[in-house]
Amino acid sequence: MALKKKDGEGRFSPGSRIVFILLGIISSVLVLFAYWYRPGFLVTLDLKATDAMFSARGPSKTPDSVVIVAVDEKSVNELGRWPWPRQTTAALVTSLKPARVAALDIVFSESENAEADRVLGEGIKAAGNIVPGFFFRNDSTQKPDDLSLERINSSKISFIQYSGSDDAIPEDAFPGIEFSGVEMNINTIGEGALGFGSFNTVPQQDGFYRKAYLAFKYDSRIFPSLALEAVRRYLGGDIIIDMAPYGIDALYIGDEPIPVDEQGGLSLNFYGPGGSFKTYSAVDVIKGRVNSSELKDKLVFVGVTEKAVYDVRPTPVDSLYPGVEIHATAAGNIIGKRFLIHDSRVAGFDILMIFLLPLLLCIIISGLRNTFSGLGFFVLFFIGLIAGDFYLFTMYSVKAGVIFPAIALMLSYVSGEAYRNIVVEKRSRYLRKAFSTYVSSQLVSEILKDPNRLKLGGEKRVVTVLFSDIRGFTGLSERLAPEDLVKLLNEYLNPMTSIVLNQEGMLDKYIGDAIMAIFNAPLEVSDHPRRACASAVKMMEKLGELNLKWKELDYPPLEIGIGINTGEAVVGNMGAELRFDYTAIGDTVNLASRLEGLNKLYGTEIIVSEFTYEAVKGEFVFREIDLVRVKGKANPVAIYELVGSRVDGDIIADEFSKGLKLFRAKSFIEALEVFKSLYERYNDSPSGLYIKRCEEYLHSPPPSDWDGVYVAKTK
Repeated sequence: MALKKKDGEGRFSPGSRIVFILLGIISSVLVLFAYWYRPGFLVTLDLKATDAMFSARGPSKTPDSVVIVAVDEKSVNELGRWPWPRQTTAALVTSLKPARVAALDIVFSESENAEADRVLGEGIKAAGNIVPGFFFRNDSTQKPDDLSLERINSSKISFIQYSGSDDAIPEDAFPGIEFSGVEMNINTIGEGALGFGSFNTVPQQDGFYRKAYLAFKYDSRIFPSLALEAVRRYLGGDIIIDMAPYGIDALYIGDEPIPVDEQGGLSLNFYGPGGSFKTYSAVDVIKGRVNSSELKDKLVFVGVTEKAVYDVRPTPVDSLYPGVEIHATAAGNIIGKRFLIHDSRVAGFDILMIFLLPLLLCIIISGLRNTFSGLGFFVLFFIGLIAGDFYLFTMYSVKAGVIFPAIALMLSYVSGEAYRNIVVEKRSRYLRKAFSTYVSSQLVSEILKDPNRLKLGGEKRVVTVLFSDIRGFTGLSERLAPEDLVKLLNEYLNPMTSIVLNQEGMLDKYIGDAIMAIFNAPLEVSDHPRRACASAVKMMEKLGELNLKWKELDYPPLEIGIGINTGEAVVGNMGAELRFDYTAIGDTVNLASRLEGLNKLYGTEIIVSEFTYEAVKGEFVFREIDLVRVKGKANPVAIYELVGSRVDGDIIADEFSKGLKLFRAKSFIEALEVFKSLYERYNDSPSGLYIKRCEEYLHSPPPSDWDGVYVAKTK
């Protein structure tokens, strides 16, 4: 569709505006599908957004009716390490008698001794207000005895209604969490309890605790959580569950509804980080330092908060949130009717935002002059969405969705701007896409300023070409598993490519494990030989760092060779309009490749040609290592090793130069002594090669017209 200007630069025709509206509708529909199917990673993002709102909202006042008695650091220091003797726990239970209900986030599943168990059991019975906890599990090795099971059955949820039909409740109707085993209090201790509740807590998919599950299934029965049983005893009503074909439809204590999900999970409306509830130290309660009026008619939760015992859970408000406070928070929410609201009305609001916001944004963008204005409106909508949701969350505890409407906004904005750019800036986008993967962002910007410089075809230009290759890669590929090999190669290629781009080079191509880079193309870089040499030095330094890392992972170390040559080459787009490759061809490129291969012969890392050397000598440490006539070339080329940061590089270069002069003067005995000295002191590989050459020529002298040139017989 052609784009027509209207009322000024950048405005779109009515036909184009329809395209924008369609893009907004498509974005909304796509996100509505995601909202319906709720993929895990988006749900996690939505949960994290709500977590952020808890942090931004800050602490809230806890209900006065719910308090905590904590086995904290102070209590452990005064009364000894946890668990305490049963007599000490009995003293604590006795001290809780003024409370209306005291729920223990503790299970006494093993006997201490008959007398100690009896004292605690009598204490619980005398208090008359104790709701001990028990623990469901799926790894039990033995079944509980009938008497113990009969005791917790006294707290099972008996009032269950099924709205699916008038028939009996299906045996598998409960969709919540089911366990195969249970760890209960021993009979002596549980005999006088007011009721029992499970203190199981279940994290969500990212490991955070945001819900309190209020009911669990075991042995074909449904049992309340510790918080639900404690509140039931505190308020004095029966627990009623309404079942529906999709799960739990409603949960009540008496006539009071509790908003739970289909599995019986209550979204916790946290009051703040750990310690937000009024908390009394257990030792202070036992020793009478807490006035009984402080606990009178309260719902008390007793639990361990001493972090060394590790009864802590990660939550949106605290990464070390005491487990007992999860139960207290659930109870406080129920008693205070302070629920996070996410019902059908909120879902309808979410759907409206998912549909309306992208549509409005696309309509506005369609009438704007430029991309920056569109970005401004997108940011405005985005901030408005977050601010509105935060207001509803803070003032009314409404948990409206943030992520799904935000994704719809982003999709509509991105698609709208993509359409604008496809139509208005097609050529620039084409060039940016073509070059951004193998030249630096600065060079891409220069290319976009003058695209005509990239005409299809080529031009002659002096460039510096760098080749690098991994030594023994074939053997390495046989030693490593394919996935490890790919990982290793990616970890190597990524930083090496970044080094080239940072030096304003162009990544021409990967040839398996080899890298070809060009400097001074596609745009001119005045000091391209220096940049190529600097890249080579940095690549070797980076390889050293990578080898140290790979050594810890038991990966074999990598060795690479680098060849650099400067000269004239033909550079340009080789190919067709639809598919081209910007590259360089010619003898300059071929020689750089040959130099890289010669590293194997001389035992070096970086070899540069005499042409590169002449351009940068004085800026790096070099040593001439040979005169070479490579395959396919008639004239010899002097080659130099770029010593880089090697220790004693200057000394080695000077002494090697003396030996090389003696060698070329056919003074093989004197040259041999120089090379042997270098090899013995520095384990210098090129010297080792020349030792062999000297010995060969001493045994079989070269012809009289020998010019000291080495003829490379392989590529």
